[in-house]
Amino acid sequence: MKLAVIGAGKWGQALYHAFSQKNDVVITSRSHKDIPHFVSMKEALEYEYLVIAIPAQAVRGWLEENFVDKGQKILVAAKGIETATGSFLNEIYGEFVDADRLAFISGPSFAAEVQKSLPTALVISSTNLELAKTYADALPEYIRGYVNDDVIGEEVAGAYKNVIAIAGGVCDGLKLGNNARAALISRGLVEMTRFGEAFGAKTETFLSLGGAGDLFLTASSTLSRNYRVGIGLAQGKKIEDILEELGEVAEGVPTAKALYLLAKQKEIYLPIATEVHAMLEEGKDPRQSVRDLLG
Repeated sequence: MKLAVIGAGKWGQALYHAFSQKNDVVITSRSHKDIPHFVSMKEALEYEYLVIAIPAQAVRGWLEENFVDKGQKILVAAKGIETATGSFLNEIYGEFVDADRLAFISGPSFAAEVQKSLPTALVISSTNLELAKTYADALPEYIRGYVNDDVIGEEVAGAYKNVIAIAGGVCDGLKLGNNARAALISRGLVEMTRFGEAFGAKTETFLSLGGAGDLFLTASSTLSRNYRVGIGLAQGKKIEDILEELGEVAEGVPTAKALYLLAKQKEIYLPIATEVHAMLEEGKDPRQSVRDLLG
């Protein structure tokens, strides 16, 4: 299988490493990087199979500026909701590519561990299950690939868990204990399920790898960028300083705003996401957010 990875951040490079085990793979990004098999964007877009690992907030701009539809099949490797419009990634890509040529990868997967070839299980969702299976079969032996057709459910879970991960970091940063973290994560799972169901997602998706699996991983480990954002908030740091120290994209930050706006439009009760939004956008004291959640 000939495949091009677009986006050479940590996740893009991890996926390049994974797919390279069994396939002929190249990688590209907006700016040149001195890594093996790096090609120009123009050359990468000639490949039939693409893996696009561009952060959610940058996707629309990249598509408008770079993408030329030549019948490519695309595996979307980002998690988030566009803040400006409240659009899900399948909706944004759907403006440029037919749905049956789109697939989405999700599940509990830190880039650093995928890069080390450690055992991992992932989900590839698509309305075209044959395409999902094609990408799943291209994964290396150390990654077990599952497929399903609940694109919106996997998208909501992948985006929402980053917001709960920020809350998890706040919880641990304030040293609230294991009981509090367990309560937070379990209620976070209920909350993301409620939100997903409002958009037609399947309930069982949130109890699988892409839902509970990814949530449990991301909301309790310092390998998670969003979790580290929460720790910084608990330490009283400003979000601008936290993100500068991080030096990487933390998708949970813009996604919290998108969730807040969508919840207001659809009148969905999202207490944890609302408190995360208040801490990020209004500078609310994390201790007060905890008190309000307990109340």
